[in-house]
Amino acid sequence: MIQHPEKPHCWEIETMPVDPKCIFCRIIGGELPSIKVYESEDVLAFMDINPVEKGHVLVIPKPHHATLMETPDALLGRVIAAVRLVAAALMECGADGVNVLQSNHAAAGQEVWHLHFHIIPRSEAAATRSWVSGNAAYASDDERAQYAARIRQALAALAGDDDR
Repeated sequence: MIQHPEKPHCWEIETMPVDPKCIFCRIIGGELPSIKVYESEDVLAFMDINPVEKGHVLVIPKPHHATLMETPDALLGRVIAAVRLVAAALMECGADGVNVLQSNHAAAGQEVWHLHFHIIPRSEAAATRSWVSGNAAYASDDERAQYAARIRQALAALAGDDDR
């Protein structure tokens, strides 16, 4: 691991910027567990551990970029394509709609300094439209894994859709 030449707070592994203190970099590196629903060379999507609603997914770039504004355009395009794909999969899983949330800097509510998008499935039957994390905790890790499996199945079904 070497220090990133342009970002002294980051470290680089095989040319991919990594912040060793970042929880998402640690998930990407396999140091912390996650339930993955989608992965490509430079994008990862996994189940949120404090979901607003069951099925809440986070989509992140694998290279460490703290905010939307400092993420390279080409990478951001690939992240957004994954966001759209995950949102479509949540709709296939029965969501009536989805919220896509992304915050930059503390004043906007950013808590993890690694670009990430929340994709939150919504139901017409839901009584509230809360943004409170942990609002819809899973009964067990198995339940969270079951939601992830359904999302992965929907993603696999959508993979052949050339219109996306």
